[in-house]
Amino acid sequence: MYRIPKDIDLSGIVGEFTTQVLIGQFDIQFRFGKYHFAVQSDIRLIQHGKVIGVWQSGAWPPPQFFEIMNVAVVTCQIPDERKIVIHLENGIEIHLSDDSDQFECMQIYVDGEKDPWII
Repeated sequence: MYRIPKDIDLSGIVGEFTTQVLIGQFDIQFRFGKYHFAVQSDIRLIQHGKVIGVWQSGAWPPPQFFEIMNVAVVTCQIPDERKIVIHLENGIEIHLSDDSDQFECMQIYVDGEKDPWII
């Protein structure tokens, strides 16, 4: 809804591991060190250019989401104002997107910062 801000800095997740995945009725949350993502939009897991798993609001994540646990982040890219791509050490990419013009798609909380990034 609000797009990904140009001044967001996610470089601190590089080297961190997915330490927690939480499933809600309409969101999925995960943590990389001090970064906590709460996502309501679709999440795609891609490996070697192929979609291996998709999470959608209101559904349990497929078993491929276990493959993102305890795996280090290699890099994080923001290719445009609607997409965040987190590259993991095992070759899996986590694709997050701002795919709604009407509703918030995700919130990113950073320990020690007062307000979350609302996207």
